[in-house]
Amino acid sequence: MKFVVDAHLPFRLCELLVAAGHDCVHTTQLPDGNRSADVTLIQLAVAEGRVLVSKDADFYYAYLTGRESFRLLLVRTGNLRSAALIDLFGRHLEEILQALSSHSLVELHSIGPRACR
Repeated sequence: MKFVVDAHLPFRLCELLVAAGHDCVHTTQLPDGNRSADVTLIQLAVAEGRVLVSKDADFYYAYLTGRESFRLLLVRTGNLRSAALIDLFGRHLEEILQALSSHSLVELHSIGPRACR
């Protein structure tokens, strides 16, 4: 699966996804880095079939307006240390992937993923 990870999440998340065999781009790797506009990330997700991974509610609202059709993994864990977030992803990665295979919106909570749409 292909992912693009927003600036609000650690680069280590990309490393975890790549280690698990997935294609992942973090905003730090884009031309504008962590200053990349939201629309740029959405366009990248659409153009390359990537799942957009973010904590930013703006992406949720963009998803709901439906102007662009993209898959979104919305991280709703509150403030977690990077290590705890990486551990959460690692423990639930198969569930996350399964949910994303049949849903375009998945929320990740501190107890695991929840498919929404």
